[in-house]
Amino acid sequence: LHVDRQVIGCSDHDGEQAYNLDGEEMWFADFIKKEGVEPQPPFIDHMTYVDRAYQGAEVNQQICKASLDVVRRAMKDFKIED
Repeated sequence: LHVDRQVIGCSDHDGEQAYNLDGEEMWFADFIKKEGVEPQPPFIDHMTYVDRAYQGAEVNQQICKASLDVVRRAMKDFKIED
């Protein structure tokens, strides 16, 4: 059995998207360099991701930030205790 994870997260100023397999990072979006990075060691059979994975990560960041704005508006009147 393997554990496969995708992480997508954002804030007002930062974001992350990464794919992990069995706790090892296989791919992540470098939003500063505007490219996908595959930090796999040279002694394994290299796994590669689709050519448009980085573009998909940029789209996911736009969706995440729009959702963040919606949640902020919906939660603005909630008391901290709630």
